[in-house]
This record gives sequence, structure tokens and C-alpha cells, in this order.
Amino acid sequence: MTSVSSFLMVHVGQSTESQRNLEHGIETRSWGFPETKPEYKGAEPRFAVLATGASPRVQLENWLQGSATLYLFEIRGGFYTGTAPHWPDEEAEMRIKYPCRFGIEPLAVLHDIPLGPDGPLTETGSDAIRRSGTDRGMGKLVQMPALPLLHQAGIPVDPDQPENVPLDKSPGFTADQVEGKKKPQRRRRGAGYISDPKKRKAIELHAEDHAIAHYEERGWTVERLGKPYDLRCTRGTAERHVEVKGTTGAPTSVELTINEVLHARDKNNTVDLYVVSDITIDTRTDPYTATGGDVAHYTDWRPAEQDLRPRKYEYRLPPTTD
Repeated sequence: MTSVSSFLMVHVGQSTESQRNLEHGIETRSWGFPETKPEYKGAEPRFAVLATGASPRVQLENWLQGSATLYLFEIRGGFYTGTAPHWPDEEAEMRIKYPCRFGIEPLAVLHDIPLGPDGPLTETGSDAIRRSGTDRGMGKLVQMPALPLLHQAGIPVDPDQPENVPLDKSPGFTADQVEGKKKPQRRRRGAGYISDPKKRKAIELHAEDHAIAHYEERGWTVERLGKPYDLRCTRGTAERHVEVKGTTGAPTSVELTINEVLHARDKNNTVDLYVVSDITIDTRTDPYTATGGDVAHYTDWRPAEQDLRPRKYEYRLPPTTD
């Protein structure tokens, strides 16, 4: 019997606004809809496919003759109600347009994938993308095999447990790989990366202030360091080091330096990870004002290899022959 998984199938339009929101969603590991649906209640889809490049306003038989670009994600955290403006059009209007949200972890991007029987989607899964496109991009829940998509992406998984995707073995992708982009590639990208330095600083300081208040309420004396870790907490003879991360999006993944990973894995250190998500940023003030947020707190934190994806390598040059 073929193993099936729960998917959320989403059509993303070709408008400038839709593509900009797609880039931002990939950068910040978040996606959202303008409303919730009764079928979302209690649903825990494992994967999401965001498809773009094909017009949905055709009959099913015509749709199955076409192709599209598929962005394959792992869904993290399930559905939640966002309380902070997050996407560019939300921030421009300072209001919530997509309150029904969930976290997405990029696994692979697949270009020019047939939507019919020659592709990795079932007809039900493919049609769900089409129906999403005719319903304002609202996600459609389906059950279908995950292995064809994962194999097409070159991601090795156990056929008996296709939902256990090793992040370190998946290629992933960044917002710079969104099909059809015309602007030059930006220098740095990572989970939750924000291009506005004033916004990044406001998020960072707010998350740290949130963490400091948490530990001080519990009797710790907190020193703000920044490097080699964010906070040093002491209480009597006990000492904890705290890495703090903040985002306006979902608590999906965070960017770590190699030194942060090595420090957390050192058995001589007691390290916590403190993540504040769904932070509200008001860019009308100077400096920007950050408020709110939800907390994910990991004590005695040791990042596992399968949960890490390398972003860059240091390459030692061999001796030249000249």
C-alpha cells in the first residue's frame, strides 16, 4: 500500500504583489490566507506546495496539459492566527490581511513540472492547486503520496516514513530563486532575514528584551553580550548562555552561525534557545517600535545534525602549480 501524506496545495498568482509576497514568505518562512476555513480546524498538514506559472481559470482537462513551478515546503507548527503585519502589503497598510498563518520550511523548488499524469502530483493534488487559484489562493487540503515529489527533488527519505525529511539532505531554496525575478541577487539570505537594518535591529532588541525579562523574573542576573552568545545568565553558581532570535513571521527556522552551533554543542556549556515570533514592527516611529510576539523556548539546547542545512562553506585553496 502506497503511503500518503497530508498536503496543503496553494496557487500563487503572477502579479507583482503576489510574487513579492512569495519572496517575503520564503525569506521569513511564513505563509498566510485572508481567512480560515472550517477544514483547517484541527488539520495538521505535513507538506505545502506553492505553485506558480499556470493560469487556473481553465477546465481541468486543459489544466492537466500544462506545467508549473512547484515550491515544496515542510509545514511547521500548524495553523495559527497572526497578530502582526508581516507581508509587504500588510506593512504598507498597517493592517492584517492574512491572519490565518503557518510556518513553512523550504525543501526544494521544481521547475516546469507537468500538472498531469506525467508529473509527480496526483490528479486530486493537481486539481487542488487549480481550485486554490480560483479561490483567492486559499489552500486546499489533500492526501497524496509524498515520495514522487521528494524523489523528483532528489531528497533521500525512508519509503516507509516519507514524512521524516532530513533537512540537511534537502537542497532548500531562497527568495532569490523565485522564478522570473529580474532584480540582482542580494548578498545575504537566511531564515527570517530582513533587508531593512533598522527593522532587523528593532526585532533583535525586542527579542532580547523579552528574553531578559523572562530570565530576570526567575531570579537570574542577565548580562547582554552579543558575542559569542547573546545573553549570559547567572543565578548563584549556575550559569546559562542564551541565543535569542526574533522574527515577524512564524517560528519555523532560524539562522545560526557555525560558532553558535559549536558553542551549543559544547558539553561544557549550558545553552538555551529563545525565539520570539510574530513580532509587530511600527516603521512610522524613529527608531522603529517593536511589540508583542509569541515565545518558543528550548532549554539545554543541542542542535541536531538533521535539523541543520549548510548555507555556505569555507574552502581551503590547494597549492597552485604556478
